[in-house]
Amino acid sequence: MHVPDGFIDAPVSAAAGVLAAAAVAVSLRGARRELGGTGPHTGLGAERTAPLAGLVAAFIFAVQMLNFPVAAGTSGHLLGGALAAILVGPFTGVLCVSVVLLMQSVLFADGGLTALGVNITDMAVVTVLVAYGIFRGLVKVLPRGRRAVTAAAFVAAAVSVPAAAVAFTGLYALGGTTDVPIATVFAAMTGVHVLIGLGEAAITALTVGAVLAVRPDLVYGARGLAKPLELRTSPLAGPAAAAGEREPEPAEPARPVAVRRSTRRVWLAGVAAALVCAGGLSYYASTSPDGLEKVARDQGIDAKAEEHAAKDSPLADYSVKDIASPRIAGGLAGVIGVGATLAVGTGVFVVVRRRRASARDTAGTEAAGDAAPPRHTPESA
Repeated sequence: MHVPDGFIDAPVSAAAGVLAAAAVAVSLRGARRELGGTGPHTGLGAERTAPLAGLVAAFIFAVQMLNFPVAAGTSGHLLGGALAAILVGPFTGVLCVSVVLLMQSVLFADGGLTALGVNITDMAVVTVLVAYGIFRGLVKVLPRGRRAVTAAAFVAAAVSVPAAAVAFTGLYALGGTTDVPIATVFAAMTGVHVLIGLGEAAITALTVGAVLAVRPDLVYGARGLAKPLELRTSPLAGPAAAAGEREPEPAEPARPVAVRRSTRRVWLAGVAAALVCAGGLSYYASTSPDGLEKVARDQGIDAKAEEHAAKDSPLADYSVKDIASPRIAGGLAGVIGVGATLAVGTGVFVVVRRRRASARDTAGTEAAGDAAPPRHTPESA
């Protein structure tokens, strides 16, 4: 659903750009809380969100290369808003998809540069808001458990895609550059994207379910469903216990100590999966136009489409130029894209988290200073 330049006129594209910038600014502030481990259902999982958020962005980039057929002559691909919001939080999710869209537009000429604000608003903001709102509502009413989280993820992802199609129709109604009846655009967009939404739902549910099966503590939307592992230690435990002697009754209850579990294996598995999808499986993806491209061709929305400013990029159309083999050219482009998205995404999220930690430390220092008693000097005496 990447909107090219020329589909939406300049004033509406500019307004969408302002809206997207505001959403990203709000998400940066919200992501500090999600990445910093504050708020409800925080714990060890919250502390690990920063290094994993870049991985989520890279994984979404990779899976978006796997277009799947949905109807005669039409394909679809993952949007990723629901998946990102459920795995790392809604604010961080907006940033994940925004990073993906930026990399795709700049490096691969996918999605217009002047339409970047339109794409972020449509594919990042709308999908995350709709998906996470539905997800949280369902999790509250469904029985607590991993199956409920997976089912809620499926429904939320399925609805988020046609919601993005409706949002595009609204933007087209405000600033479409061709004279196509809005009712026609609405019917065509929602019809095909309901089908694409089912594919989105399946990918999202499978991914969320897989992470839940091995590390439920890493799924933002599942926090609070399971307690982290704890090691209880007695404050009076000492040499007598080691010698087998009976310890006196403790004067205070045992203190729980959270057990830290490494995320290295999950991170490596995620990177490997992204590289396999982008570097290998993408060769077998459907070559049919995606939902928006198909509707644009059939209805004439693309009559005033403009060439991408980065159409001569060495990676344009997800293929490395001057490499004769399509398999190698496409696979190498996918690997480069995964690496670039992982690097940029991880860098952004690490900076955001460090700013959060710095602000927290500063606030703690100021609070300690305010609480300190006044010093008595000879002059004051």
